[in-house]
Amino acid sequence: MKAFIKIPVFVAACFVAGMVSCRVKKFIPEGELLYTGSKIDLKAETKVWHLSEVEDELETVMMPEPNSKILGIRLGLLAHYKAQRKHPGLYYRFINKKIGEEPVYMSDVNPLRVEELMNNRLENRGFFRSDISSIEKKGKHAGLVRYRVRVREPYTINSYQLDSGTLPIYNDISEYMKRSGFVKPGARFDLERFKAERGRIDLFLKNKGYYNFNADFLIFEADTNGLADKSVDLFLRLKKDVPHKSVIPYEVTSINVFPHYSLNEGVKNDTVTLSEIKFIQDSGFFQPRRLAPYVLLEKGKRYNPTDSRRTSNRLSSIGTYKFVNIRYDEVGQENGGDTLGYLATNIYLSPLKKRALRAELQGVTKSNNFVGPSLSLTYSNRNLFRGGETLNVTGQAGYEQQLIKGDNTGLSSVQLGLKGDLVFPRLLFPVEVGRKFKYAVPKTRLSTGVEYLNRSKLYTLQSVTGSFGYNWNASRYVYHELTPVSVNVVNLVNTSPEFETILAENEFLQSSFDQKFIGGLTYTFTYNELLSSGIRNPFFVTLNVDVAGNGLGLLNKVASQTEKNTFLGLEYAQYYKSDINIQHYAYISKTQKLVTRLFAGFGFPYGNSVTLPFSKQYFSGGPYSVRAFRVRSLGPGTYYPDDDDASSFFDQAGDIRLEANLEYRFPIYSFLKGALFADAGNVWLTNENAALPGGKFTSGFIRELGVGVGTGLRVDIQNFVIRLDLAAPIQKPYLPKGERFGFDWKNPVLNFAIGYPF
Repeated sequence: MKAFIKIPVFVAACFVAGMVSCRVKKFIPEGELLYTGSKIDLKAETKVWHLSEVEDELETVMMPEPNSKILGIRLGLLAHYKAQRKHPGLYYRFINKKIGEEPVYMSDVNPLRVEELMNNRLENRGFFRSDISSIEKKGKHAGLVRYRVRVREPYTINSYQLDSGTLPIYNDISEYMKRSGFVKPGARFDLERFKAERGRIDLFLKNKGYYNFNADFLIFEADTNGLADKSVDLFLRLKKDVPHKSVIPYEVTSINVFPHYSLNEGVKNDTVTLSEIKFIQDSGFFQPRRLAPYVLLEKGKRYNPTDSRRTSNRLSSIGTYKFVNIRYDEVGQENGGDTLGYLATNIYLSPLKKRALRAELQGVTKSNNFVGPSLSLTYSNRNLFRGGETLNVTGQAGYEQQLIKGDNTGLSSVQLGLKGDLVFPRLLFPVEVGRKFKYAVPKTRLSTGVEYLNRSKLYTLQSVTGSFGYNWNASRYVYHELTPVSVNVVNLVNTSPEFETILAENEFLQSSFDQKFIGGLTYTFTYNELLSSGIRNPFFVTLNVDVAGNGLGLLNKVASQTEKNTFLGLEYAQYYKSDINIQHYAYISKTQKLVTRLFAGFGFPYGNSVTLPFSKQYFSGGPYSVRAFRVRSLGPGTYYPDDDDASSFFDQAGDIRLEANLEYRFPIYSFLKGALFADAGNVWLTNENAALPGGKFTSGFIRELGVGVGTGLRVDIQNFVIRLDLAAPIQKPYLPKGERFGFDWKNPVLNFAIGYPF
C-alpha cells in the first residue's frame, strides 16, 4: 500500500512543478522551435468510400511524434530540461529518469520525407498522381506542420482473373474466388485488400487440406494496357518454384492421444483404440470414451486447421489440462503419389495437479459502517471420476462489526458458508444432443450449499441452496448459461423484538423475508467482443432472466386446494425478473477510451409475492454503481430514511433498477491510469409501499435519478486493478422538488475498490 501512495504523490509533485515553473518555453534553445505536431487536410476530387481510413493511415507517417502532454502540460519535457541544468539535484534527476523526454524541435521534422511516405501509402490505396504539399506554421516558441493532400479519382478493378494451371490447387482457388467476392470488379485498387485476399485464400486452402501452403506463394499482377479509363485487369497466380509439397492436400493417416503426457522416460503405457483414435497412457488416467468426443479430427479426412484449433480449445476447456499440444508429422507418400500427402497426428495433454487449495482473505467495509475480515478456502479435485470432472468445495467465514451508527453502534454480523460444485465437462441430458455443439462442449454443473448468517440484536438466517444447470460457448463471442433447476430454502429464526417491530411496520419487507422457498429457472446470455483484437470499438452485453414459482404454482393448484400459497409446507416466491447490461468501448487512441454502460432491470412479483425476495432485489450506489452515493443508499425513488433508522439497510432496495455511466479513461504514467466519469441511476418499487413513500416507479423517473460526477486514479498492473474514485452528487432524488439539482462538491464520496467498475 505504501508504494501505491507514493505514485499519486509523485505525479502531484510533477504537476505542481509544471504549474509553478515558467513553462518549457524558458528552456528552448535560441534558434529552435518546439514541434507541437502535424495536421492534415485531405480531400478527394470525387466521392471516395472509406476515405477516413485512408486519412488514419496517412496520420501514421506524420513523423516524428511531438512531446506528450499530461493535463495540458508537457511534464516529460519539463523534467528533461530541469535535469539538464548545472546542478539539477537528486529530485529532478529522479523525475527525469522516470518520465523525462528528449525535446522534439521543428528542425527534427522532414516534411519532404513525410510527403514521400504519404504518396507511397496513397498509391498502395489506388490513388496515383496525388497533389501533396506542406507548410510550416511558426510561432515565437513553437511550430507545427500542415499537410495539404488532394487525391484524384482512384484506380479501380476492371476484371479479376486466375491464371490457368494443371494442378488441382487451381480448381480450389477458383472455387474460393466464385464464393468470396472480397476482391471484385468495380472495387478500388488497394494493396492492403490484396494482402487480405491472400490471407483468406491461404485459410481456405488450409481448410481444404493444403498443410504446407503459404500466402506468400500467391502474387497479384495488374495490367493497364488497352484500358482508357482508370482501371486495371487484375491477375492472380502462383509464384514460380513453389515446392511441390505446398500445392498438394494432406490427409490424416493416424491419431494418437497421450492423456497423461510427461517428459519422464521409462513409463509403461497402455494403448486403447476407440473410433480409430489411439489413446496411449499409463494406469488409465482419463477414460478414452470420455475424451474421444472432444477430438474433432478423423482418420482418413483432410487436414483442417479449424478442426485442429477447435479440438485444442475443447480439450483445454475440460479443466484437467495445463497444456494441449497438437503436432502433425509428415509421413510417406507411397500411396498418394504426387497428388496427396499424409500426416500422423499426435495430441499431447499435460495435466494440472490433481488437487489444489486456494485461500482468499478480504477486508470488508460497507456504507452502513460494518467492517471486518472475511476468509475463503477452496479445495479442488480435478478429474475426479477419470472423465474430466472437477469438484470444488468452498468454505467461507466472515465477521463484521458496526463502528458508528447512532443508537445501533456495536451491532455485529457473523457469516458462515459451505458450498460444493461438481462440474461435468459434458452434457448430462436424457437425449444425446452433444454432437450438435461443434465450437465447445457444454458443461453440466451440480451445486449445493448451506449458509448461516447471524446479525446481533436482529435475526439469524439459515439457508440451503441447490441448482442443476448447463453452460457453454456457442461461438467466440457468445456464452450461454441455463439453470433449469434452482432451489433456495431460507429459514429466519431468533428474531429480536426490535427486528419484529421493523417487519411489522413494513409489509413489503416482511413479505421479502417470509418467502422461505425460491424455486425456478435462470438463464444468462453473454455477448463479449472485448477479447477480440480485431474489433476497434467492442460491445459487451449480458442478459439475465430469472423466473420463480411458475411451475410450483401449477403444481400447487393441482395438488392442493387448501394450501394455495405453500409448497412442502413453505411459502414460495413468485416473480419474473430480467435485466440487461450493455457496455460500449470507444477507443479514442490506443491508450484512451470512452466507456459507456447502460443497465436496466425489472422485477415483477405476482401471486404470493408483493415484492421480490430480499436476496433478489436491486440496489443502487457504491463503487460499481453510482459512485457519488454510498452503497445501497439510493432509493427506492425519492425515499430517504432517517439517520438513525435501523431498517434503512433493508429498505433501500427495489424491484426496478436503471443506471447509466459514462467514463473517459486515460493514461497518466506507466501503470497509473486516470478517469473522468458521470453516473446516474436509482431503484424503484413495482407496487406502492406506504412505509417507503415515493418509492413506486412513475413516468417522472428521470427527475428521480441520482446523478454524480467525479475523477479517479487506478493502478493497473497486468489487469490487476486497485481503484480510487472521488465523486460528488449533482442531483439528489430524495430532496424536495426544486432543490435536487446542485453540485455538492463539499461532500464527496471516496470509493476504494478492486477492478474496474465496468
